[in-house]
Amino acid sequence: MFRWVKLFGNQYLGFWILGLVFFALQEIPYMVMPLFQLKNNPIMTMEESLFALDILEKVLGSLCIAVMVFIVNKNSVLFSTGTGLSRLGFVMAMIVLLFNFVGWGIYFSGNQSVMIIMLFLVVLPPMYYIFIGLWRENWTLLVIGLLFEIMHVVHIYGNLRLD
Repeated sequence: MFRWVKLFGNQYLGFWILGLVFFALQEIPYMVMPLFQLKNNPIMTMEESLFALDILEKVLGSLCIAVMVFIVNKNSVLFSTGTGLSRLGFVMAMIVLLFNFVGWGIYFSGNQSVMIIMLFLVVLPPMYYIFIGLWRENWTLLVIGLLFEIMHVVHIYGNLRLD
């Protein structure tokens, strides 16, 4: 882990290589999706309800990834589950990732109801970033993750209502 420039408080502009790994873990279902040759794939074929929401959601999601990788806490090490709230954040991030994978399994098996999509595939990914922010004491990530959560849910729910 690298720390280059102090930004504010204990937060530094730096680089956390494992941030890329944690991003890739969350993207595995998209990587394996072509292997399933789904007859229906509402996630990939939904119509846009509002272009502005789409842009805002993508910006917030991209910011989550950038902040996770490039903003590091002064006291952070390459990998540690931490203690107290930090450890809770790690455990919750792993639980959320597991449930997200379960949701993708349900989706790939053909159960693609709005409830399954919203609960497992829409609500959980931003929570993953929120909990990584808690784990890494990256308060910027936690706040952007909360904003991403709201935008992601509002945007995708609006898109699914069009179908």
